[in-house]
Amino acid sequence: MPGSFGSDDNGSLRSFKLNESTFLASLMPKKEIGADRFLEAHPEYDGRGVLIAIFDSGVDPAAAGLQVTSDGKPKILDVIDCTGSGDVDTSKVVKADENGCICGASGTSLVLNSSWKNPSGEWHVGYKLVYELFTDDLASRLKKERKKKWDEKNQEEIAKAVRHLDEFDQKHIKVDDAELKRVREDLQNRIDYLRKQADSYDDKGPIIDAVVWHDGEVWRAALDTHSLEDDPNCGKLANFVPLTNFRTERKYGIFSKLDACSFVLNVYDEGNILSIVTDCSPHGTHVSGIASAFHPEEPLLNGVAPGAQLISCKIGDSRLGSMETGTGLTRALIAAVEHKCDLINMSYGESTLLPDYGRFVDLVNEAVNKHRLIFVSSAGNNGPALTTVGAPGGTSSSIIGVGAYVSPAMAAGAHCVVQPPPEGLEYTWSSRGPTADGDLGVCISAPGGAVAPVPTWTLQRRMLMNGTSMSSPSACGGIALLISAMKAEGIPVSPYKVRKALENTSIPVGSLPEDKLTTGQGLMQVDKAHEYIRQSRNVPCVRYQIKINQCGKTTPTSRGIYIRELSACQQSTEWTVDIEPKFHEDASKLDELVPFEECLEIHSSDPEIVRIPEYLLLTHNGRTFNIIVDPTNLGEGLHYYEVYGVDCKAPWRGPIFRIPITITKPMIVMTRPPLVTFSRMSFLPGHIERRFIEVPLGATWIEATMQTSGFDTPRRFFVDTVQLSPLQRPSKWESVVAFSSPTSKSFSFPVAGGQTIELAIAQFWSSGIGSHETTIVDFEIVFHGISIDKKEVVLDGSEAPIKIDAEALLASERLAPSAILNKVRVPYRPVEAKLCTLAGSRDKLPSGKQILALILTYKFKLEDGAEVKPYIPLLNDRIYDTKFESQFYMISDANKRVYAMGDCYPKSSKLPKGEYSLQLYLRHDKVQYLEKMKQLVLFMERKLEEKEGIQLSFFSKPDGPLMGFGSYKPTVLVPGKNEAFYVGPPSKENLPKNSPQGSVLFGAISYGKLSYLGQKEGKNPQDNPIPYQISYIVPPNKVDEDKGKGPSPTSTKSVSERLQEEVRDAKIKVLVSLRQDSDEECSEWKKLSDSLKSEYPKYTPLLAKILEGLVSRSNVEDKFCHDEEVIKAANEVVDSIDTDELAKYLVIKSDPEDEEAEKIKKKMETTRDQLAEAIYQKGLALAEIESLEEKKTTASAAAEGSKDEEKTVEHSPDVFEENFKELKKWVDVKSSKYGTLSVIRETTRKAWNSTKDHGEPPKKKFYELKLSLLEEIGWSHLVKYEKQWWHVRFPGNLPLF
Repeated sequence: MPGSFGSDDNGSLRSFKLNESTFLASLMPKKEIGADRFLEAHPEYDGRGVLIAIFDSGVDPAAAGLQVTSDGKPKILDVIDCTGSGDVDTSKVVKADENGCICGASGTSLVLNSSWKNPSGEWHVGYKLVYELFTDDLASRLKKERKKKWDEKNQEEIAKAVRHLDEFDQKHIKVDDAELKRVREDLQNRIDYLRKQADSYDDKGPIIDAVVWHDGEVWRAALDTHSLEDDPNCGKLANFVPLTNFRTERKYGIFSKLDACSFVLNVYDEGNILSIVTDCSPHGTHVSGIASAFHPEEPLLNGVAPGAQLISCKIGDSRLGSMETGTGLTRALIAAVEHKCDLINMSYGESTLLPDYGRFVDLVNEAVNKHRLIFVSSAGNNGPALTTVGAPGGTSSSIIGVGAYVSPAMAAGAHCVVQPPPEGLEYTWSSRGPTADGDLGVCISAPGGAVAPVPTWTLQRRMLMNGTSMSSPSACGGIALLISAMKAEGIPVSPYKVRKALENTSIPVGSLPEDKLTTGQGLMQVDKAHEYIRQSRNVPCVRYQIKINQCGKTTPTSRGIYIRELSACQQSTEWTVDIEPKFHEDASKLDELVPFEECLEIHSSDPEIVRIPEYLLLTHNGRTFNIIVDPTNLGEGLHYYEVYGVDCKAPWRGPIFRIPITITKPMIVMTRPPLVTFSRMSFLPGHIERRFIEVPLGATWIEATMQTSGFDTPRRFFVDTVQLSPLQRPSKWESVVAFSSPTSKSFSFPVAGGQTIELAIAQFWSSGIGSHETTIVDFEIVFHGISIDKKEVVLDGSEAPIKIDAEALLASERLAPSAILNKVRVPYRPVEAKLCTLAGSRDKLPSGKQILALILTYKFKLEDGAEVKPYIPLLNDRIYDTKFESQFYMISDANKRVYAMGDCYPKSSKLPKGEYSLQLYLRHDKVQYLEKMKQLVLFMERKLEEKEGIQLSFFSKPDGPLMGFGSYKPTVLVPGKNEAFYVGPPSKENLPKNSPQGSVLFGAISYGKLSYLGQKEGKNPQDNPIPYQISYIVPPNKVDEDKGKGPSPTSTKSVSERLQEEVRDAKIKVLVSLRQDSDEECSEWKKLSDSLKSEYPKYTPLLAKILEGLVSRSNVEDKFCHDEEVIKAANEVVDSIDTDELAKYLVIKSDPEDEEAEKIKKKMETTRDQLAEAIYQKGLALAEIESLEEKKTTASAAAEGSKDEEKTVEHSPDVFEENFKELKKWVDVKSSKYGTLSVIRETTRKAWNSTKDHGEPPKKKFYELKLSLLEEIGWSHLVKYEKQWWHVRFPGNLPLF
């Protein structure tokens, strides 16, 4: 039976049944916005001639429907990774050998295809860990499949090892011989090691080699992906079909059949950078499909504008999951202007500190006003409360922000609900206006759900997604139809004209004036907008800039009027409106600006509340007029009004400017204790109840109870609260609450006294559909508050406590203070600052300015493993509302292994102990801004272990912390009576180690308890209502008297002795500073070292430095001789130390308060480290001598009759064994020193023992030995595994930003 659609323009279906065609049409909704009617009337205006830039997570060029347009042109014209997350450093240049082979950047020998043209003979090489290019979902799928195959191989090897052990046991029933015992131990160790490997398996993924060259015409690139393939003959470099930049030939590749992931290659910077472009989520492909997919086999699944073409600008950074970055956003805008795009769709965004502000907004304004791009973006998914629109879509004047609408057909088809709603409505989660400065926020609405194409790696053709991310491309596709028509009909395209047509032809969703805050001007209608554009062909292309100030105040300037607080609702207010026509930058001053003059009739949607002048003559230079708003007679709740101007000579144009006026008149809580109850509220699917309450002064938190009744099937509710404060993001608390049956639930959340709070309760749009039961909700709010005189407590590092005054203004409250310091922030300044101009067109702004980059390097050290994150107060937590373009950081160890990356929202990372570098990357086109950042302070924030957290104490007397008496006991605060107490600083002995002077310990302090928790102890302030920040500035350390200007009173050394020590140490410094790059320099170094040894023969620090100098020497020709020198120097260090005395001292526990004992302890620990280093270097030298002797013996045997009279000192294996046992006494068995010599020992004995990764940066020598041993045993799967890890542990260079 055919689907019977109702006649409602907004796509509502009063009574219908789906058939196949109406079902398919509902999956990709177009009827709702009039696109189907428009295309029926104008089939050739289907987006042809329109180019859309998709700012998103990346688009898969292999996805269904994204190959060609409806008129046979290529669908995707360019695919760009604007973030740099897929960049590969290909600056290393190699030449091919006589066999046509090159050495890849990963160390793999690569065979070139002889047919590839390369006139220069120069091959740029680089490599990439392929998982860095994949989404988490794809990498997870591959890891499971690879782990399965790896497990099978590992089980085979375990079975072999068990069989070998069994055969040994059968052959040797009784094992008494030491050698047999060792052999059996080795066999057992192999089994244990293989089993442990299975437990610790962590697949870092295959490595792909990249090769870039110039073929005489264009740059080309090829990948070696054989590590991804099961078949060793597949994926080889020579079999790869070379690609050039996608823009040139529009070709892409697929890594392997297993991953089914397509990619694009782009070459930048004269072959020195290869960008491997993959998507970082299915989101971008889905968005592109909604806007413009073309399915000739099933037209009902077409996107809105199947004739439009696309460029994909990936702004979601794969290194950050899919978070957008400033670099990605800026490069995307550069690309959109360069490609002369007509439209931009951006289904990304977040909340913001300041609306219509920031570096990105400035660049968008230029793109729209100068280059005439039409920018469409999602309004956000943070509803249903008001003032939840996100940046940039809902907060920027130049961008068309789109809300998400769902029609009955969409509900029935795409969402498969049992019973669709009777009429269309906005999705519950769609963000609402107004903005913090009173602008409407949502411009228009469009369908916010679709079943659209997704990338091939998802292993499906299309899927359902919903969000304003989907409504934005739906609207964008509709606008593409309009632009297609305008171009075909010769109408100049202007974002101003298109926006006005959309706003003045949309159909309202909902019947109340305030519904505009939800849906904007309504559901866009393409066919009606087209008629409007045709009619306004000769109307000037103008936007009307509105600036509003309250009379008597110069700041803040707003774009609308937003009266939210009670005091403003109790009197009339007068506002000055400045309206100024703005033309495109290329408009003719003489022909367009001078003649511009409009006679406007000003209207108010309610003249009793909003009074205005009746007429206005507007010229190019603009006019001002006043508005009086009188909310005094309004009832409690939400009220929305508009002031708008109509052209007297062309009233058909509708409103040519609008001024939104939003008034939220709050109810006053008069009862004491303050309690508010909203009883018997009735809910159906999609229904929202809003309540506005003036939070009583003195309230700091709310305890609420939600009681539901009267329903059968489960219900799902959104409960949101929002408060606004100047220069802060809206303070939003939210909870999604599910009720499987009638019951009650309790919540608590913070509030600010004296400000209006909105409580929004919404039954989810599809919750309870099919049920005829109305949900009844009783909502009770109880205000609680403990007012304190310090919002943030700062302990200054002295012994003095901080006095805190507390009072309860509303009702009696239990005062039970609790405070903990559980994090430490250590400040750092850069050790290096590099400022450079970025090369290439992708970093050149449309204005012609080249972007500059500042790279700041910070060094920090962790004495123990810890969870850390960087904190940059100036830059963190802002993407759109900042004038700085971009920030990005990476943390790496001494081996250049990257442990963490991040941007403005840094995340904690678990790092092992060791030394680290943090590189911070900042971008802007103005050098003076970056110059000011060269000494930017950065904090490394370390989370303290639970045992290190410092619980602070409270006292009733100021001397309490010092004297140890007068601890403060919890009490009850009575209204009208203040209570004072002291919070004491932490004791010095409780300070965490590695918190130097200037560090800041911080945590939380709370004062009250939730009443519904009863007498339950609340020691953690985070579990209590309203935790505030408390911090402690770490003071200077105790004065080291020995470092004072004069001698210590306890010092027994004479002036002469101290002078001799200073001279000795100065001489050692000179020795350390000498270079040993040439024979002459080595000779000078040896002369001085011998001289110092004769002068100070038993001074351990000198001998340790001599050993260090020998070990660091490079370009050693005679390795035998050098190793003997190292052994001799190591022995001298060992002989200079009284090991018995050292051992005794190290076991003695010193008193931390005894300064002299602490000094001696530190000295002994240094001596122990010098001893361990000497033993370790001796072990390495002994092992190398044995290896060299084996090679020499082999060579001598091969050359019979040759006489080698050279004599070397022989060292028996027992010497190495004794040295190894000695090392074990002085180092932790988990240290890399022990691990390295352990592997050497096992390799020498042709045996295997368990080797482990250590809690410090790994040493190459250790893993080289480990790898050689695995190869010798023949465990190929572990060899492959370790080689992959090698590139993680020891990359050749840091990755590009």
